Amino acid sequence: MPLPYCNNPWQPTRWLTRSVPVGKIAIGGDNPIRLQSMLTTDTMNTEACVSETLRLVQAGCEIVRITTPTVRDAANLANIRNELRNRGCNVPLVADIHFKPAAALEAALHVEKIRINPGNYADKKKFIVREYTDEQYAAELNRVRSEFLPLLRLCKQRKIAMRIGTNHGSLSDRILNRYGDTPLGMVESALEFARFAREESYHDLVFSMKASNPKIMISAYRLLAAHLRQLGPDWNYPLHLGVTEAGDGEDGRIKSAIGIGSLLLDGLGDTIRISLTEPPENEIPVAEKLLEVVNQELLPKLNISSFPNLPFDPFSYNRRPSEEITLNGIKIGATNPPRVCIPAHHSQLISTTNPQLIPEFLYETTPIHQIDPRDDSAIEKINSSHHPLLVSVADDLPLPVVPAFRLLAAKLHPRHPILLKDTLNIHHHTKETELSALLRSSVNLGSLLCDGIGDAILVRCEQNPNKALHLAYNILQASGTRIFKTEFVACPSCGRTLFDLQSTTARIRAATAHLPGLKIAVMGCIVNGPGEMADADFGYVGGAPGKINLYVGKTPVRFNIPEEKAVEELISLIRQHGKWKDPENSKNEIKN
Repeated sequence: MPLPYCNNPWQPTRWLTRSVPVGKIAIGGDNPIRLQSMLTTDTMNTEACVSETLRLVQAGCEIVRITTPTVRDAANLANIRNELRNRGCNVPLVADIHFKPAAALEAALHVEKIRINPGNYADKKKFIVREYTDEQYAAELNRVRSEFLPLLRLCKQRKIAMRIGTNHGSLSDRILNRYGDTPLGMVESALEFARFAREESYHDLVFSMKASNPKIMISAYRLLAAHLRQLGPDWNYPLHLGVTEAGDGEDGRIKSAIGIGSLLLDGLGDTIRISLTEPPENEIPVAEKLLEVVNQELLPKLNISSFPNLPFDPFSYNRRPSEEITLNGIKIGATNPPRVCIPAHHSQLISTTNPQLIPEFLYETTPIHQIDPRDDSAIEKINSSHHPLLVSVADDLPLPVVPAFRLLAAKLHPRHPILLKDTLNIHHHTKETELSALLRSSVNLGSLLCDGIGDAILVRCEQNPNKALHLAYNILQASGTRIFKTEFVACPSCGRTLFDLQSTTARIRAATAHLPGLKIAVMGCIVNGPGEMADADFGYVGGAPGKINLYVGKTPVRFNIPEEKAVEELISLIRQHGKWKDPENSKNEIKN
């Protein structure tokens, strides 16, 4: 049996964490889930930071984070805070620290919360492969502790909070070499710093386990929650949820909804940040709508007398096994990618010139065995078939989507593939907004796919046939279960960014979007550079103002390229590694 990571995965309720004060509000406990964002402007530009903060607060942001790369930037936080307070704005400010303990000590004098990354706070990150003896590991840990203690004591003295924010891909060499670049490594990295804090009787902590890959993010947060629960009731620290480098547009919203929404459905999370490569005020309406959608999905309850074992490992991705069947010429299940099903009445209305974005079978004309997963006699009848059957949860049942399909997967013989649905009650969503439909489909389908459940998906919350088809494929892409296009990992802008991220990402997308299966990271600076690109094939990273460094994986290969020539150089690099092909003349797109 795996460690329990939430109160009940079949009937989720919010995990009650301790309440951590942050200025005049608090995170965790019975407080509402807080919404936060991060400034994109230069921290030394006081007026720009104040103006951007006021726009965020007007949009509904409750906590504002500001990058603090140097001691000089940290000192200017006092001017930003004072000007905000003079204008009647009391929003809590968070200093975002990487690499420099001295900047953290200065920032802690002026803000209500400090965010540190244990992977690079006084720790080494050189991508060096080496073995540590236990004595060497302990010596390195003691060195980091001595660097960290002054900040802990100052935060305790000033009664300000701290987020221990682990990022996948930016773990220290010490952690990497003992645990690997894994969710367990992320958890252990955070817990080391938490133990330092607890030794000083400092408990105003918040944790995060961010990654650009929703599967890794979900696994890491669940593993952290399981470890905290195992360590004892006084380890109930709040969780900050976020998918880092989610990107922009529909892709960024889908990826964020899958990662954050899956955990909210588990009852995990006390504050959230949607990281979009867009103006930060665009993040808040998405966060508000995501919370609304998740709360609606939590209302129905799966009322059963006893709960089976989970049909998936919550801490690592493994696709549920099934046998292959062929229906209407389409192979479903086994090692085939998850297929896209559409309602029959959509088939005559879809217009696409992209051969990779096609409906693969029709819902009403395909033999699908639809049952109530609570009905053991119906399950037994299906399981008695020695031939694999395509099975789904029946429509119009008063059941929550995710627990219902988990129950089906738990009871169904693994030979039978499963068709997932984004809703069981389509009539409830006929007047849903486009954003609400996108988020609901992404949360329900994406969380199940990241659990390894599902051999085909059906999107019905989105009423527009073309948009629904596009959404289905984008959910498969964002969940990492079926790659049909280039994937862009783009960080949200901040004061460290050395070029215009939005326009640059758009230019790179326009030049490379025809390369399916390729993963390209666009990072504004070295902090969000080689480490946080994680498993990208190529990286475009700000090295200095107006200068770009290019990476292959995590290895820098070209340096100080003038920004106006960098996209052309990126294409040359892709070509050099045999990953380039010329775009076709026709536009591969779906028409709305």
